[in-house]
Amino acid sequence: MQPLPHHYRVRARAGGSGEVILSSDGATDLPSQSPPEFGGPPGYWTPESLLVAAIADCFVLTFRAIARARALAWQALDVEVEGVLEKTPEGIRYTRFDVHARLVIAVAGDVEVATGLLHKAEHSCLISNSLNGRRELHAHVDVAA
Repeated sequence: MQPLPHHYRVRARAGGSGEVILSSDGATDLPSQSPPEFGGPPGYWTPESLLVAAIADCFVLTFRAIARARALAWQALDVEVEGVLEKTPEGIRYTRFDVHARLVIAVAGDVEVATGLLHKAEHSCLISNSLNGRRELHAHVDVAA
């Protein structure tokens, strides 16, 4: 890892209506719109879905690093995150993030270790740690046949 602080820059380009084009050096441009819940068209990434996706992505990448350091033999990780946006006294905000993680491991004797590493990944994800909403991990570990 490079020394901190790290700086991440994203640009947003838009006209009076239609797509917002998100760009970052070296990455493919990403069109975005308001979500259908706020009157936008379906089929686009939205600021809301991008935030929740960042949690899922961070969880997977954090788990990979932790599992590699512990030499855990695993085959697949499927993560689904549900963010709950609600009206609060402070305004509309995310109040909860439920992380559903299903991990497939190779060795039956590693279930307890794998479950612990999933919890460590959730606790260590820098994206989740930067948010105020309540977090809950629903971890399930399967052993490959």
